[in-house]
Amino acid sequence: MYNQFEVNGKYGKIKMSSGSFSKKPTAAKTPINAYNLAKECDPNMVHIAICDDEKQIGADLERTLLGIFAEQGINAEVDVYFSGEELCRKMEASAHYDLIYLDIEFAKQEINGVEVGRLIRETHNNNMVDIVYISWGKAYAMELFDIRPMNFLVKPLEHDKVEGTVNTYLMLSKLREGEFVYKSGHGTVMLQLNDIVYFENSGKKIIAHLADGGWNEFYGSLKAVYDEQLKKSDFLFIHASYAVNYNYVTEIRFTQLTLRNSPTPMTISKSKREEVRRRYHGMLRKRGRGELRVES
Repeated sequence: MYNQFEVNGKYGKIKMSSGSFSKKPTAAKTPINAYNLAKECDPNMVHIAICDDEKQIGADLERTLLGIFAEQGINAEVDVYFSGEELCRKMEASAHYDLIYLDIEFAKQEINGVEVGRLIRETHNNNMVDIVYISWGKAYAMELFDIRPMNFLVKPLEHDKVEGTVNTYLMLSKLREGEFVYKSGHGTVMLQLNDIVYFENSGKKIIAHLADGGWNEFYGSLKAVYDEQLKKSDFLFIHASYAVNYNYVTEIRFTQLTLRNSPTPMTISKSKREEVRRRYHGMLRKRGRGELRVES
């Protein structure tokens, strides 16, 4: 007997069963992007973008990816874009993705997938998202070197090949757990998340305050850092200017919290209080400590 379950796709609900895909005849609805649902989302959810102007390929790939992740018991959400410009606009508006399947040639667009990849890496300074290029040929292979794609798939896409990219992504994600990486000049700096007490937004720079009293600073957006690297770890985004490490919190109230070796409480902004409380209780449950009351 096959196990059956449903997952949400851009084109409606998709009923899945082992080894097969079948579309449930429900009305299509406008997708709600994951980056606008921080309060409701599973912090471990994998956010995926597909960018391909061939709509059938986009629909088929979405269905395949949702099935692969669901069979592994991992929540995933997919947004489908039909042009590189559309994907770039969404990412400029703070959309966050863990994995992008990116076509190289768009028939009617001015920007191609190679240029989109360069924008992601260089303009948005995003070196964490894994990019899988898809194309009908391999002519662009050498141009992709500087973009550091995770893989390159040739159309028509084969299920086993797509599943291989998912497994590679999951393996790399596991290896990256516990580390924070940022770009400095032409190099890359790696810190252990356990050594970071909190991040502070300071103008165009971000300061990582370390447990030994030291600090590192780099250019970037705190929101982007949180979405790309901190959200799946033990950090609480308490304020537009602060993201703190749960492991250094000694006292928490609904409006403020206190960090170890710090006499001054840090304010939890009003817009983030419910989200912080949910994430904090989730971290307690993950450690088997049950749910504690957060005082007002």
